[in-house]
Amino acid sequence: MAKNKPYLLGMYEKSMLNDLEWREKLLFCKEAGFDWLEISIDETDDKLGRLDWTVQQKNQLRRDIEETGTPIWTMCLSGHRKYPLGSLDKDIENRSLEIMSKAIDFASDIGIRIIQLAGYDVYYTSSNNDTAERFLENLKKASEMAARKGILMGFETMETPFMDTVEKAMKYVAAVNSPYLQIYPDLGNLTNASLLYGKSVIDDLETGRGHIAAAHLKETVPGKYREIPFGTGHTAFKEDAEKLKELGVRMFTGEFWYTGQADWQNTCKDAALFLRSNLDPVFTDEAE
Repeated sequence: MAKNKPYLLGMYEKSMLNDLEWREKLLFCKEAGFDWLEISIDETDDKLGRLDWTVQQKNQLRRDIEETGTPIWTMCLSGHRKYPLGSLDKDIENRSLEIMSKAIDFASDIGIRIIQLAGYDVYYTSSNNDTAERFLENLKKASEMAARKGILMGFETMETPFMDTVEKAMKYVAAVNSPYLQIYPDLGNLTNASLLYGKSVIDDLETGRGHIAAAHLKETVPGKYREIPFGTGHTAFKEDAEKLKELGVRMFTGEFWYTGQADWQNTCKDAALFLRSNLDPVFTDEAE
């Protein structure tokens, strides 16, 4: 019997060239030192179009997963930035729920376990009490959809004030009160939020006890949230991982981007080494 790993490390799809074939992405994910690939369903037509794949296209992806041995266990669903669940525009609201339903069906068909939801009521328009209320109403509908397929959803803590902490995410988790709506926080975003509110990342993570399904490992610096190389920012990966371990978390995804660098393959491999150098000491006592 194969030994169980004490934790699993996922790879963000956008860390690779976008035009690679799926088989190439899955093979490189393993080569780079990661355990699974996180698929992106962002607001672009290309990636939203994945939700309308044919049975044949989905079957091919499943074959690629089986033959490469690299699973796709999580989905980063950021398409709701353009079509938010809290929109007061009925057409946009309907599109947001359609995306949610199709994402859940896609996850069920492919074997995805967790859908990471963007913690925005709206993004390109102003947030207010009405958008927050609509967001909550549609989260309840989304949770019912997820329950029918047994798919877990988890809020990403974002870079905007609406949901930039675990504590804020927990208000919606508690209000919906469904086992299928949990939290999938971004440690880099939480680190920047800790500077704004004077509450440590550790204390904020504690507010989500029993409700954190996985975590994004991202580097940030004060006021900046994207494309910061690992090891050059202020995210305390090891300290945060120790807290997440205590909270029962065993799935982590490295969030970083391909930015046109010629040696992007080495960037990915270096990211895996860096993240494991922080996670391995935390989970040493659980290694078999």
